Amino acid sequence: MHPLLHVEEPAPARRGRLRAAWRAAHEPVPGVSRGIQLVAYTVPLTVLPSSIWRLPAAFKDGIGVGERAYIVSLSIMSEILAFTAIGLIARWGEVFPRWVPVLRGRRVPTKAAIVPAAVGATILTLIFTLLFTVSEIKGTTIRGDDLPDSYPSQASGWEAAWFYVCYAPLILWGPLLAVLTVACWKRRHAAEKAPAPA
Repeated sequence: MHPLLHVEEPAPARRGRLRAAWRAAHEPVPGVSRGIQLVAYTVPLTVLPSSIWRLPAAFKDGIGVGERAYIVSLSIMSEILAFTAIGLIARWGEVFPRWVPVLRGRRVPTKAAIVPAAVGATILTLIFTLLFTVSEIKGTTIRGDDLPDSYPSQASGWEAAWFYVCYAPLILWGPLLAVLTVACWKRRHAAEKAPAPA
């Protein structure tokens, strides 16, 4: 009689790989304070409610395939963009990952991280914190037109409240990204100016 071969369960291996990937994506580099870590982890959470709020609209009757794909991809892309804020504190934001051809293992230039983050923080602050807030207070679209009756904030009761609960966190996206950008620049600038160890 042949002995039974011991076959390892694939589920724990998958969980181990997932845990390792999670750590690699979120683990901060040395020198990042706990407060800045929390700011970085908060950024994707400021975008998540609006991304989730949009999804049911993609599956309403009368919506075409193109519009449905646009709504779903907008939610996905918003979360991906928000997640890049974690790159300002994580190793993958300072050293190109090994899956990036040619650049793998090389240091990400400080300006290559800071300039896009600063531009993004400025644009997001202008759009969500200023334009969106002012237009909602005035009851107009960002272009200054009157809000249509079908606009979510024009609905009554819980629908309007739910819209505001889901979209209000977006106001924080730009300012939080700005805080992370400044902190990243200070940390990396200090590291570049520090004398090399003997």
